[in-house]
Amino acid sequence: MDIHFRYGKDDIQLKVPDDSLSYAPQYEPTGMEGCDMLLDSIANPTGCLPLGRLLQEKRKGHVAIVVSDITRPIPYRSFLPHLLEAVGKEGIRREEIVILVATGMHRPSTHDEKIYMFGKDIVDNYTIVDHEAENESTLSLVEGTSWSGAEIKLNRYYVEAGFRIITGLVEPHFMAGFSGGRKAICPGLASLKTVQMFHGYRFLSHPNAANTLLADNPCHLENTSIARLCPADFSINIVLDQERNINRIMAGEQTVSLEKTISYVKEKSCRKVESLADVAITSCGGYPLDDTFYQCVKGFVNCLPAIKQGAEIIAFGSCTEGTGSAEYTSIMKKYAFRHDDFINDIRDGRFFIKDQWQLQMHIRVLEKTGQQNLHFFTAGIPSDVLALLSVNGHPTTRAHLVDALQNQIDEAVASGKRIAVFPEGPYCSPV
Repeated sequence: MDIHFRYGKDDIQLKVPDDSLSYAPQYEPTGMEGCDMLLDSIANPTGCLPLGRLLQEKRKGHVAIVVSDITRPIPYRSFLPHLLEAVGKEGIRREEIVILVATGMHRPSTHDEKIYMFGKDIVDNYTIVDHEAENESTLSLVEGTSWSGAEIKLNRYYVEAGFRIITGLVEPHFMAGFSGGRKAICPGLASLKTVQMFHGYRFLSHPNAANTLLADNPCHLENTSIARLCPADFSINIVLDQERNINRIMAGEQTVSLEKTISYVKEKSCRKVESLADVAITSCGGYPLDDTFYQCVKGFVNCLPAIKQGAEIIAFGSCTEGTGSAEYTSIMKKYAFRHDDFINDIRDGRFFIKDQWQLQMHIRVLEKTGQQNLHFFTAGIPSDVLALLSVNGHPTTRAHLVDALQNQIDEAVASGKRIAVFPEGPYCSPV
């Protein structure tokens, strides 16, 4: 049978056996536009009063609206204007609103990316600020300590706001169980030091720091505790279907509305593993998630519950922006072929550097597949760099990508291996 996968902004088609195990989301069309879902959700929220009523009782200060960065495919243009209009109807002027991009540890958004995400009218008429995790002048100390006992510093535009609205995509997440809600605050608006425990060796070595798991998950416990110490006044949770269209918007109090949304996502996007596969074929999510190799690692990790020990993963991502941050690239090159040294160094506290957590999660995959069986195809990274990224790298061109992948798949099929496919990559998680 033919299966469509995402690669960058394209769909590619690959042929797999008819009996392949398929891990794909099962969202049904709603027939509603995103703007209508938004208006309905803010008027009928879960666990709190409607947004308009809450805004009438806001504290002194600006309204902070927290949005995701370019790595999340949320179609803000379809509903953010309506949210801003609803806020404005409560007598709040444009100058009193700050749109705060929760970059976490990612780079700032470019001007063109802001226009792509929000539309030119919003970019021209509203204050938009990118969070800077390593800029102390933009951070505020929050009273209290996190679940782990860590000091908390968050973006001052968020901390000092008279009213806080958070938005975010809810999907399976390979560390925190599920994204959304509290993740907009930590790591979205947190300092690097605050994230040091959240993404540190001890947390990520815990078996429950994994896709779909919340119980006894230290990442979930940590950022939930931080979100409660500096809570949002209103939370808007977005669910996207397999076509990247808005399928649900569930709004309300930050904890109960997220729990309700996670329950829905779990039903539609988390398939139980009935039989383990010998080979997993996975997209890394397509644009914008697969723009860097750093983000593509999520696609590798996502496959783990569905494959046998020693299985193969055949993964692919566009990597149009290359490997990732300078810090991540340096770690990958420094510890290529020395994974034990890397784990020993971070476990013993010899250093902590931004983005080290992605290599720690990557090593989880290597422990199950081995480097030779972790195939990665891309047209975005040159062969000399790809050779240092702890994968069995297959540099190719866009024109030859499909043929190269199909040849790899055909070879696996000819040897009688059972195949599992992940057309949406990490957006559908096996449990």
